[in-house]
Amino acid sequence: MNESIDKKMNIFYDENMPFAEEFFGDLGQLHPFVGRELTAVQAGNADILLVRSITKVNQTLLANNQRCQLVGTATIGVDHIDQAYLAKRDITFTSAPGCNAISVAEYVISTLVVLAERYLIDLFSLTIGIVGGGNTGTRLSEKLTALGIKYLICDPLLEAQQINNNDGRKYASLEDVLACDVISLHVPIIESGEHPTFHLLNEQRLKQLNEKQILINACRGEVIDNKALLVMKKQGHGLKLVLDVWENEPNILHELIEHTEISSAHIAGYSLEGKARGTEMLYQALCQQLKIPVNKQLSDFLPQASITDVKINQPFGQILLSQLVKMVYDVRRDDGIFRQIILSHGFDHIRKTYPARREFSSVKVSMTNQAKSDVPHHLGFLKK
Repeated sequence: MNESIDKKMNIFYDENMPFAEEFFGDLGQLHPFVGRELTAVQAGNADILLVRSITKVNQTLLANNQRCQLVGTATIGVDHIDQAYLAKRDITFTSAPGCNAISVAEYVISTLVVLAERYLIDLFSLTIGIVGGGNTGTRLSEKLTALGIKYLICDPLLEAQQINNNDGRKYASLEDVLACDVISLHVPIIESGEHPTFHLLNEQRLKQLNEKQILINACRGEVIDNKALLVMKKQGHGLKLVLDVWENEPNILHELIEHTEISSAHIAGYSLEGKARGTEMLYQALCQQLKIPVNKQLSDFLPQASITDVKINQPFGQILLSQLVKMVYDVRRDDGIFRQIILSHGFDHIRKTYPARREFSSVKVSMTNQAKSDVPHHLGFLKK
């Protein structure tokens, strides 16, 4: 503990931020809060304010606060933060880019193996269209590469900036990506400019999708016009839907649920590792702000997974892939919880009480000579 640290410093943090006490407990006075219920009166005493995506940080929230030094969000997205206002107030802002990208990518992989099994689809024959080539889109593309599944990526902003040219990445048009067998959305909300993403899939673009396609949204609900989507589905369109995010959360369009293959409550990035990486990244940022050494890391606190070792004795294929993925994370669990209690308990209750979920990296996989495959290790499972 650095003696120069003000032990009376008030650190306000979202109660759903794992390991907050472990990371921040010796840096100040801790004050957990309910993310969607934080008021300006409560926030008035915060020296450090650590939030997740459901808390909007703006002039209204900080109207009574004259002491805040740092605002951090333990999320990839930052559309809930008024960064211009924070800069005007000279309040340091930090986020956690990439913290739950692996978690979201594994959510998509789990949905793919579930739907492939449900509809007898040859997973390895599909082409996946990825909209958004940032952290999450990149992690997904890496896992698809490991599986030998073809994909296209559309990201006009990255393409214009010529980012990733050093690794030979090629970008496709939105039209080509929207023509793929599976469309997976991984973009932030951008409401203006040359490439807005708000209602990117509007009524016109939705009507261009065919009956056999799969549409997955695990980024922001507003990327799809949910009302137009509902109209299309009520008219009998065969598009298969996977929705983890919804317009107007937590007051979502409940009527749309029955038209989805898989529904969940904005939890694609909610693996224990994904959420905890966000906490760790904010801890590192706060240490930098306070000019103190970083002496804690996530591995100090992560518990051992319920299943830690697996031995594979057969050649690797789709059935084995399905078994391996679902052993760690079967998205049908989250779909079942969502459908059973969304009306009785509500969207935020599901998020708040989300059961522990681990990532592929929590399991070590060994392969016998008969298996002769390194695919699981490239997919994210540890090598034993």
